Amino acid sequence: MNATAHKHRLPVGLLVASGIALVILLALGTWQVERLEWKEALIASTMQRLNDAPLPLAAMEEIYAKEGTVDYRPVTVTGRFDHAGERHFLATHAGGAGYHVYTPLQLDDGRFVFINRGFVPYEKKDPAKRAEGQVDGRVVIIGLARDRLSGKPSMFVPDNDPAGNVFYWKDWTAMVASSGLADADKVVPFFIDADDAPNPGGLPVGGVTIIDFPNNHLQYALTWYGLAAALAAVVGVWLWRYHRAPANRPGLDKRG
Repeated sequence: MNATAHKHRLPVGLLVASGIALVILLALGTWQVERLEWKEALIASTMQRLNDAPLPLAAMEEIYAKEGTVDYRPVTVTGRFDHAGERHFLATHAGGAGYHVYTPLQLDDGRFVFINRGFVPYEKKDPAKRAEGQVDGRVVIIGLARDRLSGKPSMFVPDNDPAGNVFYWKDWTAMVASSGLADADKVVPFFIDADDAPNPGGLPVGGVTIIDFPNNHLQYALTWYGLAAALAAVVGVWLWRYHRAPANRPGLDKRG
């Protein structure tokens, strides 16, 4: 067999597989760049939104109806707490474990909206142990509107325990159903996190909204592009050696 002829018999399958892998790696890197641009725009718009003047609930509901989201928009609302319907969401705050207290606020039109009043430690889960903070009468709440979740965040999150009044994820539907509110249609379809205005007796501790947008897309993009570059380099070196030393390839007839 002629060595010159064999020199051009490249392993096409290997090259095709390498080409496909290279395209996939480049596509993943480009996708992460696009995600980076989206995340940076989201962070910028959210930070700007936080400095807006609080809107009345009616205006917030109009935004929700048009856009389907009101997350992190400042809002103000007036009503009376229905403390009998408060729900408890497992949470941590300032290094301590406990609950966020979600309490239905009855509006002047008879509807309700769930207010995340803030954090209480484990031992204060029972409202009777923080009776001073169970305010009566008309109140004005200023805070941030929060979207409700469309489903369980992940399979690793435990199922909620409505009967025990312990929630591991903010299931708006289950909170409404277990709170004693008869008609879900009369409950505003998003939450409000109260600001850090102090409550009587110091509990719940308000202002517990966590604003954190993990943004690792640049690192991911560099990783995918780096793998693409490494793959191209390995294939390139292999091809160079393939052409430089044909006589050393297995199966070659060294007699020419």
